[in-house]
Amino acid sequence: MPTQADVMSDQRRFSEKTLPLFEADEAPVAPLTPGKLPSYISDHRKRLRERFLSGGADALPDYEMLELVLFRAIPRQDVKPLAHKLLKKFGDFNSVLSAPVARLEEVKGVGTAIVTELKIVEAAAHRLARSRVLQRHVLSGWDALVDYCHTTMAHRDTEQFRVLFLDTKNTLIADEAQAQGTVNHVPVYPREVAKRALELNASALILVHNHPSGDPTPSDSDITMTQQINTAAHVLGITLHDHLIIGKSRELSFRSEGYL
Repeated sequence: MPTQADVMSDQRRFSEKTLPLFEADEAPVAPLTPGKLPSYISDHRKRLRERFLSGGADALPDYEMLELVLFRAIPRQDVKPLAHKLLKKFGDFNSVLSAPVARLEEVKGVGTAIVTELKIVEAAAHRLARSRVLQRHVLSGWDALVDYCHTTMAHRDTEQFRVLFLDTKNTLIADEAQAQGTVNHVPVYPREVAKRALELNASALILVHNHPSGDPTPSDSDITMTQQINTAAHVLGITLHDHLIIGKSRELSFRSEGYL
């Protein structure tokens, strides 16, 4: 039968152990005292938050912005190594947020909590950008429209084709993804675009798709497809204002380049 000294010894050894705080793939590099955040981590987080509040996002490099997001998902761990690991894999802050869930989960240390936090921030960015263009005069707010397209499409790793439907006052009444594709192709059907425009009683269109390669130069099929949609729209009395191709850091306008 264990003596009182044996019981006390077992209790002491148990109390000295660090209780698991995360999923196995999110375990801290060094053991932390239960219930207490090490001062070096706490002070670092405080300084980052203060710099962000005083200087905004421009005051922080990508890895520190990413740390701010990761703080919420991992409250008791130094997240700087993971931030650098994510940036090394995906390139920049925006690409980390936009990365597919399956690819994020390939990074050691990324669990459900981190994926959820990243996708919440991404969704918030999309919603904010969308609010700046929906139900507003698109042609007079062209910069906001381009920003929205970049936010939602520039960092995708597959092509997506979207149509922006406008009313008679060139107010955006609907923004819809018409098709998803591969890394270098997306199927588009001019008849379906025209049909949807009639359903929404749209008077004008703006076509948008992205090039995951980063280069917004139109392909021959891009040019042919645009001409086909323009012809179909014209027959129905619908104006095709432009077709934007979104690259990683810049966009191409068919109208500006003389393709329309």
